[in-house]
Amino acid sequence: MTIKINGSEPTNGNPEKNSSWERNMLEKLLLEVYREQRRNRIWRWVWRLLWLCIIIFIITAAMGSSIPNSPHTAVIDLDGVISSENNQAELLRKSLKTAYENKNVKGIIIRANSPGGSPVISSIAYEEIRHLKAKHPKIPLYVVTEDMCASGCYYIASAADKIFADPSSLVGSIGVIGSSFDFTGLIDKLGIKRRVKIAGNNKDMGDPFVPETPEQAEIWQQMLSSIHKQFIQAVQQGRGDRLKVADNPDIFSGRAYTGEEAKAVGLVDDFGNIYTVARDVIKAPELVDYTAETSWKRFGRSIGSTLQQNIQGMADKPW
Repeated sequence: MTIKINGSEPTNGNPEKNSSWERNMLEKLLLEVYREQRRNRIWRWVWRLLWLCIIIFIITAAMGSSIPNSPHTAVIDLDGVISSENNQAELLRKSLKTAYENKNVKGIIIRANSPGGSPVISSIAYEEIRHLKAKHPKIPLYVVTEDMCASGCYYIASAADKIFADPSSLVGSIGVIGSSFDFTGLIDKLGIKRRVKIAGNNKDMGDPFVPETPEQAEIWQQMLSSIHKQFIQAVQQGRGDRLKVADNPDIFSGRAYTGEEAKAVGLVDDFGNIYTVARDVIKAPELVDYTAETSWKRFGRSIGSTLQQNIQGMADKPW
């Protein structure tokens, strides 16, 4: 009986053929071992790169999430246009609740850099700040203005215990604006007729292709004046006697002030930045960011925390 292995067959009666067969088998075996080792090396490097990416992800997610177990100042960012899309009121509420719950927080700084925006969101944020302050009267809450804290941003800032600004900051702009365009003359020149069907005499109010009536203009002005009045009342409630309105009637005119001017009229209490306020006013120089995270950052930190626990015992293992 003849036995074949991979197409080769030993010939017991011929030493040269036996030697050739053994050599061929050895070469094939070594070649297969080499291929297997190469595949292992490739996969080893793939796994190394994968674990490296995971570790980098964990470190990135963990950075900034670590809260020191020692006295510190909480910093919460208020930036960008205030709107329902960004929902700064909800972000501020979550951030403040987290900061107030930590016994090592000695003071809170809202770092403001915003041109303002929605009066509704600003009003909600203002009320939430005052509500949380009342529940935690021993923790001071300050607003520190960077480039700008105007309009709705100042609405929110007036709820703080004190407002600090740089001499070059832009502060105030306590006013309300509403704007649109009137294209009626343009479409007349182009020979275009606007067809609008409404139920209610003012339903098309604000349509740029429909002439505005004097009654509608008056309605707009009443609405803006009403919102402006609410804005003024909130600022007066928050700032109190620190506002020097009698000598500065322009405070509520909608104009913006530099930080230096704002201090003179009582819109801000003093000059300072987050570092000087934390160090010299709160007496807790270590700063910790408590700004509420986006859903993507929360997801990343959640995954990072889970992976960190699972990989802790594997990090020191040889590859």
